[in-house]
Amino acid sequence: MTQAIANIGAIVRDPLWYPHRYDPGHDAFQFRPLSRDQHRSATFLTDEYLGAAAPTAIRRSDIETVPYDQAPLHFIFHSAFCCSTVLARAFDIDGVSMGLKEPVLLNDIIGWQHRGGTAAQIAPVLDDGLALLSRPFASGEAVVIKPSNVVNGLAPGMLSMRPEARALLLHCPLRTYLGSIAKKGMTGRLWARELLVKQLAEGLHGFGYSAQDYIGQTDLQAAAIGWLAQHALFLKMIGHFPGRIRTIDSATLMANPARSMAALAAFYGLDVDVQAVIAGPAFTRHSKFGNDFSSETRDAEVEQSVTAHHDEIEKVVAWSDAVAKSVGIPMVLPAPLL
Repeated sequence: MTQAIANIGAIVRDPLWYPHRYDPGHDAFQFRPLSRDQHRSATFLTDEYLGAAAPTAIRRSDIETVPYDQAPLHFIFHSAFCCSTVLARAFDIDGVSMGLKEPVLLNDIIGWQHRGGTAAQIAPVLDDGLALLSRPFASGEAVVIKPSNVVNGLAPGMLSMRPEARALLLHCPLRTYLGSIAKKGMTGRLWARELLVKQLAEGLHGFGYSAQDYIGQTDLQAAAIGWLAQHALFLKMIGHFPGRIRTIDSATLMANPARSMAALAAFYGLDVDVQAVIAGPAFTRHSKFGNDFSSETRDAEVEQSVTAHHDEIEKVVAWSDAVAKSVGIPMVLPAPLL
């Protein structure tokens, strides 16, 4: 734990003290000061992009004694490689909303679950973590959280805990998803395997395969089955939270940015100047590298990666279609945003 803290209440009430991590060993949240400009400049809210800083740890029991404001909260859940960061950045609008890009404390909570944390232990911590993340950056602002896709298994719980929250389920078309993984080489293929392992630990696979079957699948088959597991989870969420979820794929989003932003802002109940957002950095600058970017640039990158691995991708897509049909997972999700 850290040194004694002079004013716990001041930290807990101030949204510029960002709740960066959760430590289950001490049942404490770790805060660090983070300005709005630092939020904006960070690709993700991880140490890699925020830089190192000594945390200020506050026990959850102490936080629960402090009253603080909470903003309306909404979510962007996603499959990865699908322009989710574009949308999170798009909702960084002074006076309207703030977008949080992959808060690590949510990764800490799902990691705790993977290490044996029980639902009874995790639920109150997740509730408190969402409350801290939803502190408004300015009066009247909402908060839009884009968790990492490794946190998707907690998504139903988050929506249950926040009955007023609405969620966009954003995914990449399967070919694009596979091309994105393939172009990253060993790193991308290892990422897909690691996601599969985590999904299996969470019981998100109902495809009838044994552990030996999964070992025998190629890297891109493992990636595709992980994509299908997310699709299956999204389908269940749509049925469980009627009216509170919309879906879109990244190709449709980037082909129709103004319509998509207008529809999503209306769904969240936010008054957004859509044309200003579309002309701003979220849609014109690369989320990770900062260079000029456009839907045409993205389309060209996608086509290049899919073409480079065409034979393997097409075989895996055909296999995935057969798997999806056998278990009743639609390749096009219901509840479309557009």
